[in-house]
Amino acid sequence: QREGHANVVYSHKEEGVDLGLWLKKQRTRKKKGKLNISLIERLEDIGVIWDVLKEQWENNYRLLVNFQQREGHANVPSSHKEEGVNLGTWLNTQQTQMNKGELDISLKKRLEEVGVRWYFFKEQWG
Repeated sequence: QREGHANVVYSHKEEGVDLGLWLKKQRTRKKKGKLNISLIERLEDIGVIWDVLKEQWENNYRLLVNFQQREGHANVPSSHKEEGVNLGTWLNTQQTQMNKGELDISLKKRLEEVGVRWYFFKEQWG
């Protein structure tokens, strides 16, 4: 309640208790199907996010959509920040993953649907 979220970082301690480590263990147990459903529900009720990386990706994608709607394109400058997030760096990371064949096809498609041009800089500077 104090922080307004339940996304506890791994190193966080609360009153001497390794809360971040405890939450990481709960996430691992859930992933393995070994976490009691009532505990899952209680943790979800207070806002625990099970897949932090997926949540971060979705938040960055939301910021990209906002940028595209405001600017009329999705060609985010590499140093551009949106709500404190370095959106340009995030988008460059997506391109790097795409180039290595490591970007999930469904994520690639979503980025393209919002107007991401993978070879924008090659096209711009030819």
